[in-house]
Amino acid sequence: MKNKTFFKVTGIIFLLLVFIALILTPLHKRPPVKQLRRPVAAGRIAIVIDDWGYSLNNLPIIEQIKQPLTCAILPNLKNSTVVMQKLNGLGFEIMLHFPMEPKEQYQLEANTITLSMGAKQINKILDLDLASVYLAKGVNNHMGSRVTEDNKVSAMVMAALKDRKLYFLDSFVTNKSACPALAKSIKVRFAKRDIFLDNQNDFEYIKGQLVKLKKLARKQGTAIGIGHDRKGTLLALKEVLPQLEKEGYKFVFISQVAR
Repeated sequence: MKNKTFFKVTGIIFLLLVFIALILTPLHKRPPVKQLRRPVAAGRIAIVIDDWGYSLNNLPIIEQIKQPLTCAILPNLKNSTVVMQKLNGLGFEIMLHFPMEPKEQYQLEANTITLSMGAKQINKILDLDLASVYLAKGVNNHMGSRVTEDNKVSAMVMAALKDRKLYFLDSFVTNKSACPALAKSIKVRFAKRDIFLDNQNDFEYIKGQLVKLKKLARKQGTAIGIGHDRKGTLLALKEVLPQLEKEGYKFVFISQVAR
């Protein structure tokens, strides 16, 4: 009887050991699981195209660009609202290209903000412009070196933007701009241009500026470039942006980088 009990217990233990071995053996032989890492972007690039509103000529080219762009539209021109609607329909972000007084003797747009204006007039012009470019998520300055250097007028502009919950992109046409400090103190979402893409209206030059922009994005994490509604500029973007995307750069709207 004792022998039968012994053999029975021994058999059960043996079966348990075999069962445990069957479970553990595949786990032991399985290669270690590698941690999957998300690919790290080489950098973020935000590109703004200024001066929309004069014509519709370059819409067929920008339709072929699939990366995010922010389009700055001049207000109250013949094509301002139409081009805004078309660009918005293509998925691009809309910005008001806000005319401001420069130091240089350029022909000014109607209702350009000048140093002689007070807060009431600035607010009135901004509302008029936003009625024309009503899909705008933010504002950048068209020209404006004289205004952006002036603390008083720039502060009134920043306060008007804060009231309307709009960000401000400083096109940075002067390195003496008061806007970075004012935006911080008034608590307006703010960004600043790093590189102008098409100071020379030359295809190879623009491509070279895009290379500079990507290197800056890799170095500092985010870089902002500004170009204009020109055929050569848009053709350069059409060619280069897909290449940069393959290199790991991420294209974003200004609303995604304004802080």
